[in-house]
Amino acid sequence: MEMRKFKGIDVEVFPLGFGCMRLPTKGKDKKIDRPKAIEMVRHAIDEGVNYVDTAFYYHDGESEDFLGEALADGYREKVYLATKSPVYDLTEEITFESLLETQLKRLKTDSIDFYLLHTLNKDLWENKVLKYDVLSSLKKAQAQGKIKYIGFSFHDDLEMFKRIVDAFDWQFCQIQYNYVDINHQAGTEGLEYAYSKGISSIVMEPLRGGRLVGELPERVKEVLPKSKSRVELALDFVWDREEVALLLSGMSTPKQVEDNLRYAKRSHVGMLTPQQRKALKKADEVFHTMPLVGCTGCRYCMPCPFGVDIPGTFSAYNSSVYSGKKNAKQTYADLSGSAELCRACGKCVSACPQSIAIPEEMKKIRAFFEE
Repeated sequence: MEMRKFKGIDVEVFPLGFGCMRLPTKGKDKKIDRPKAIEMVRHAIDEGVNYVDTAFYYHDGESEDFLGEALADGYREKVYLATKSPVYDLTEEITFESLLETQLKRLKTDSIDFYLLHTLNKDLWENKVLKYDVLSSLKKAQAQGKIKYIGFSFHDDLEMFKRIVDAFDWQFCQIQYNYVDINHQAGTEGLEYAYSKGISSIVMEPLRGGRLVGELPERVKEVLPKSKSRVELALDFVWDREEVALLLSGMSTPKQVEDNLRYAKRSHVGMLTPQQRKALKKADEVFHTMPLVGCTGCRYCMPCPFGVDIPGTFSAYNSSVYSGKKNAKQTYADLSGSAELCRACGKCVSACPQSIAIPEEMKKIRAFFEE
């Protein structure tokens, strides 16, 4: 196994980080199944994982408190703890400092190792970060010892990514990256640009919200190498890059933990063969010729005020590519809130990290299934 280092900071990490956005849940209210989730997180740490990631609103605001509990009994000292400032909430009354204090209490810690400004885009950068002088607040919190390393997570275009990278002395960043997103958002060019500025990247969505694992369209499956599972191929694509400090996986089951640990322990920079790189590049080209909505299932758009199951609707629509319209229509019919409930209020649009024009897509989907 090859441990990995951040460029410019003296930190060595296991290749796999535990993302606490898709933990196992139970009951109608989908609360975190804490005993099961704690066992999973602690087992991963026992096996070498030393980076755990959460955010203010993951699991409807429960994730940080859960992680504070999971890292008791000496586990906090074994890991680098990461969370994110919900800069979208900032107002004159809701300050950066008040949000940070809430997070420290939830996480039951005096200091957060890796602290990110969450899901930055042009609007948040200009109307929250710059407007409320968040960069000065970050420096102050770091000087006070409340946070150690400063970074940001990102969902916008390449031009905006470079602008943010150049605006501050960041110590790391977090981007969406996988073999079908090499030209999406920051993409490969952004990954390399940040590294040229002395910034290593943490990768989120290496499986694109699970879409690179499920029933991929036949045309994509045909070009993928058969020597590895689809999960392993997708993760290896990320680990192959020297610019990547680690990748995050939102693991929901003990099996996912075991599989990912096994893959991580045999990962290293430059691990793909030229043939595998060529095949994954072809898979990307094929993937983007298909009529899919680029939803990753992150659920930032939820809840919908009118009851639309937005990720579920997109999933049913996308499934028509590989399972046929008949099966997709049945999946769509089983939804508790489908596209006809959409009133185009636009609340979901500003929350979507993928910049999907959700109301317009809902019109298309409704027409598609009513044909």
